Amino acid sequence: MRSNSDLEDGPALDMNAQGDLEGNFELEDLTGSHNGSRYLSTTFGSEFEDSNSDEEARSPNFLRSRRASASTLQSFMLYTPDEERSVIRKFDRRLVLFVALLYMLSFLDRSNIGNARIAGLSEDLHLSSLQYEWLLRAFYITYILFEWMTLLWKVFPPHIYLAICVASWGLIASMQSVAFSFTSLFVLRAVLGIGEAAFVGVPFFMSFFYKRDELAFRTGLFISAAPLATSFASSLAWVITKIGNRIPIADWRLLFLVEGFPSIVVSVFVFLYIPDNPETARYLTRREQKVAELRLRKETAGKEAGKGGLMWSEIRETLIDPKSYLTAAMFFCSNVAFSSLPVFLPTIIKEMGYSALASQALSAPPYLAAFFAVLLTAYFSDRYRIRSAFVIFHALLASFGYAMMAIAGSMEASAKWRYLGVYPAAMGFFSVVTIIITWTINNQDSDSKKGTGVAMLNYIGQLGPLVGVHLYPDSDQPYYVKGMAICACFMATVAVLAYALRRILGIKNQRMAIEDSKAGGEDEGLVVQNPADQGRKHFMFML
Repeated sequence: MRSNSDLEDGPALDMNAQGDLEGNFELEDLTGSHNGSRYLSTTFGSEFEDSNSDEEARSPNFLRSRRASASTLQSFMLYTPDEERSVIRKFDRRLVLFVALLYMLSFLDRSNIGNARIAGLSEDLHLSSLQYEWLLRAFYITYILFEWMTLLWKVFPPHIYLAICVASWGLIASMQSVAFSFTSLFVLRAVLGIGEAAFVGVPFFMSFFYKRDELAFRTGLFISAAPLATSFASSLAWVITKIGNRIPIADWRLLFLVEGFPSIVVSVFVFLYIPDNPETARYLTRREQKVAELRLRKETAGKEAGKGGLMWSEIRETLIDPKSYLTAAMFFCSNVAFSSLPVFLPTIIKEMGYSALASQALSAPPYLAAFFAVLLTAYFSDRYRIRSAFVIFHALLASFGYAMMAIAGSMEASAKWRYLGVYPAAMGFFSVVTIIITWTINNQDSDSKKGTGVAMLNYIGQLGPLVGVHLYPDSDQPYYVKGMAICACFMATVAVLAYALRRILGIKNQRMAIEDSKAGGEDEGLVVQNPADQGRKHFMFML
């Protein structure tokens, strides 16, 4: 066993006879800047000392026998890797899966109008193709106009804010079942867009709990609820259509009611169980709450995740940042496909020659495949800390799927070839949307910037659905060649923009590395005069 004098390359550590660390330490590189970033060995309070006493008693011996590196201090002076993994697992089980359920309900309520259409909605309300497009457009107009509500996650307690949002969209979605005309349904769809606009900020909310290189998989877990919801909606619509034939309620009315009402019930559990930040997660112990807070200090450039209000100077900075508009342009192109295919797919399959019931059933498998594709993509994107490569691959995959459907349609090929093209298209654009959202959050270094970035992403990106709803008019049936070809071009454009953003961010990273090398010298800036600037100085963009 080596003595204290044998420590190599690390900062000098003074220990008294009991093996306790003495003196002050600059922990900026370990935990992020906070109020000057100067901590005493007793900074973290008694609640951090009254558990895991055996491990803490062994930590001085470990420090004597090992090199005093940053990871050593982080693991054994602040918290252990096992403690961090335990906290992450609890958030995964209690927070992410619950949010995924909410997103599934949200996506179900906005997109089930496609299933309602072939279940008799258009016939009962005497809707033309143009009026159906306006019903889709009504949702997205208000959805876009109220994207600014993403910033309210930093203003109001999330458990109250989210509960109100979930209850409102559940109530409005259920009320669609009593619509008696185009006008009444148009108003309900518009109000539904307001309720769901607030939910767009959920990836931003999850950045209060997860690190940059953990966020894609967690975002993927709840985004994957969208294809799962679509798959579930198609299967449920098939069941409801069968049941509706035996009761005196129109199939589409029963569908809106059955799929909308559960959100109202779930909103009560949202109010009771959603935490506002790591420190208010009731399923964590006091020590785990502290670990959850400490491990995120570097992620927010010294600001505690999920706390405080908005920094208007950072909002203005994000509004003039070119990369915010580049990611928004990618999101716009993706949303042209992302928003249009789910609401038109049952109709498209029906026009291929299948019955209404078969169309509902055949709509499910492509989205089930997309569910697994999103999870795998997000997992490997986090593991290798790469975003652009996965965006490019899946954008090209989606483009291939749409091109396959367009070519098969132009050649009037068998319906099975067009149906097979749905699989790569759905797997591609759902995965692209997941990574673009995560990439936007990853490349902002504060909560105010993250919130503004997500709001901009959706303000511009959600204009895509206004284009998408026009791509499949009745005049183009049964092949919809034009709509498929346009979506193929948009997804190919996403790949080009992702490559361009990767090059831009790569150049910025190189410049920052050179500047940091000149400024920091051999010590790599581990100790700086103004630690509050350290998080920004060493913030590197994820490619």
